[in-house]
Amino acid sequence: PAEPTLVLRLKFLNDTERLARVRPGDTVGALKRTYFPGQEQQVRLIYQGQLLRDDTQSLAGLHLGHLSVLHCHLSPPSAAATAPGSPGPRSPAPAALGVGSLALPLFVLLLALLWYLQLQHRHVFTATATTCLAGLTLLVTFVAFAMYRR
Repeated sequence: PAEPTLVLRLKFLNDTERLARVRPGDTVGALKRTYFPGQEQQVRLIYQGQLLRDDTQSLAGLHLGHLSVLHCHLSPPSAAATAPGSPGPRSPAPAALGVGSLALPLFVLLLALLWYLQLQHRHVFTATATTCLAGLTLLVTFVAFAMYRR
């Protein structure tokens, strides 16, 4: 008797879906080879929150039912995986300028202004205020080095 076929829903991050006809005896690797030819190393399949790492595991062993959803993540090919004659991956687009990327420069500018005012108008700043300003400067310095060191 012929083995029954299952229909699986392959759901991608952009909410598009593909239907895959498989047999319960097929393996995860066979599914990748059939529906993602040449991209087997870049595709990650997730079922019920678990990454399917073992390409030799059968689909029956995962207890997949008809119209079960497999989430698919396709990572871009690595530079080593591209052929010598083919163009490499494009450089990532620059990050959009947002409030988060401006926070540290604004803190540094504010600290510079406070230090200028402290030097020009010492009589207004108490010893406690100057100590707090020095501590805040150290904190922002450590944060800046931690952020830009990555």
